[in-house]
Amino acid sequence: MSEPIDSPARAGAPTAATRPADDTRRRALPAWHYLAAAALGALNTLSFAPTPHGGWLEIAIFAGFYFWLTRTTGWKSALMTGWAFGFGNFVTGVWWLYVSMHFYGGMSAPLAGAALVLFSLYLGFYPALAATVWSFCAGHASNGRAGDAPFSPTWHGAFAFASAWALGEWGRGYVFTGFPWLASGYAQVDGPLSGYAPIAGVYGVGWVLALVAALIVQALVRAWALKRRSPGGEPALSAQPRPGAPRAAAVVPAALAAALIVAGLLLPLVPWTEPANAPLDVRLLQGNIKQEMKFSDAGMQAALDEFQTLITQKPADLVVTPETAIPVLLQEMPQPFALAVRRFADSTGTAILFGALGGTITPDGHLVDVTNSLFGITPGRPGLYRYDKHHLVPFGEFVPWGFHWFVNLLNIPLGDLARGAPVQAPFLVHNQPVAADICYEDIFGEEIARSVRDNPTSPGILINSTNLAWFGDTIALDQHLQIARMRSLETGRPMLRATNTGMTAAIDAHGRVIARLPVYTVGSLDVHIEGTTGFTPYVTSGNNTVVAISLLMLAFGFAFGPGRPGRAKAERKP
Repeated sequence: MSEPIDSPARAGAPTAATRPADDTRRRALPAWHYLAAAALGALNTLSFAPTPHGGWLEIAIFAGFYFWLTRTTGWKSALMTGWAFGFGNFVTGVWWLYVSMHFYGGMSAPLAGAALVLFSLYLGFYPALAATVWSFCAGHASNGRAGDAPFSPTWHGAFAFASAWALGEWGRGYVFTGFPWLASGYAQVDGPLSGYAPIAGVYGVGWVLALVAALIVQALVRAWALKRRSPGGEPALSAQPRPGAPRAAAVVPAALAAALIVAGLLLPLVPWTEPANAPLDVRLLQGNIKQEMKFSDAGMQAALDEFQTLITQKPADLVVTPETAIPVLLQEMPQPFALAVRRFADSTGTAILFGALGGTITPDGHLVDVTNSLFGITPGRPGLYRYDKHHLVPFGEFVPWGFHWFVNLLNIPLGDLARGAPVQAPFLVHNQPVAADICYEDIFGEEIARSVRDNPTSPGILINSTNLAWFGDTIALDQHLQIARMRSLETGRPMLRATNTGMTAAIDAHGRVIARLPVYTVGSLDVHIEGTTGFTPYVTSGNNTVVAISLLMLAFGFAFGPGRPGRAKAERKP
């Protein structure tokens, strides 16, 4: 294992050879170091949609981030560097939350801005945690003897960075019901590492991304060390590889990084799933109902009139509406609308999946167990199919304990909704099982994989019904479409999206958008789609693969890394 790269010599400063064993002083990093990390995080937002092929840009940015981490000298500076990078990424990547809080929620601009900053600081905690764990596994944080020498890019460091990063993102998608938006793997949907998605999911793609970036830095640092050899043959940097295989120290990590990229480009050729059942002609509806009027009396009537027209416009195998397209309780649905839709379904053989509110009215007239639901009409059959949303949105569909004061600052119809079961039966359309999910449920890949894996009748097509009007015409629409594409890659299933304002789109089983409607328009998207059967490795194992590998790698790093106290003492012996 090579020694850390020494910092520039300073007059009177102790060297690694002369520094007393108990000297634990750290070199203080300048403020601009953390500002640069935040700027790098902000730049990483450009890796995600709508940037085309942003995955290549993301590899370069992550290499820069990892190199910046190697400039740190202890776990505290590593933590702050990771936090700055994460904050820069999230405050620019999810700024559209400000739109929902201020323009639609009625919160004052200063409070909405403050809420966005605080939320971004919270999200930045996970990259900070990953950087801290990395510093203990890959550097000298665990023995406290690093002095003013920064970390060195090593094999331990590369695998520890990949593992810590993946676990940090997995934790962000799990803690407090999870918010895995902007998980690094999403930017690879059109990038060179998308082929790993069916194997290990979005967090596995992030693991490979972090490893490739770290290996690139390791190779470049070693190559630079070779170039800086002194005329007498002695290394000019202490990171210079030991004699015996100096060039291999640069070539091997570069070759491995290249091999991982080539594998990522070739893996999409593997047929993880295969077509099943007859193709369906599907109409995806986009109502473009203004959010500010959706739940007013006039808005409700306008929505009913518009969707009655859109649904009955022409027949198809399946017609899908956006989330709560019919903004009323099912029991309160106007009879003329219900009869018109039912007659159309029965007379044309068209199955209909529409969004509305579910609930139970008690004998004494109280409404309980309200749900955000999708209801399905099967032609020629009485009764309704029902899917109730399981993963509810904090502050939108339930109020976390202790945060009612925050909700009181908003002018948004909120409530504590009831949850549906984690796995619910699919909707059968001409013997083609279709799995529904609502709103941002499709950002939780593990839950989508479970609905495919654990369902007695495994669905061949995925459908997402959502309403992103809360966020205006912002990058949130493009980002959500990119997320849906990742779900197709992970499961090997086509994904259909019916949205209120956009992006209404059809995605094939390879994650490619085959058709979509312009945003903020009224219309229907007619698509011919075929379901698939079979399980990808990710559907079979979920996130267990990347979590297990990451934990093993980190355990190895803690036990045998260059920062282990026993190893450090041995290296200090003459």
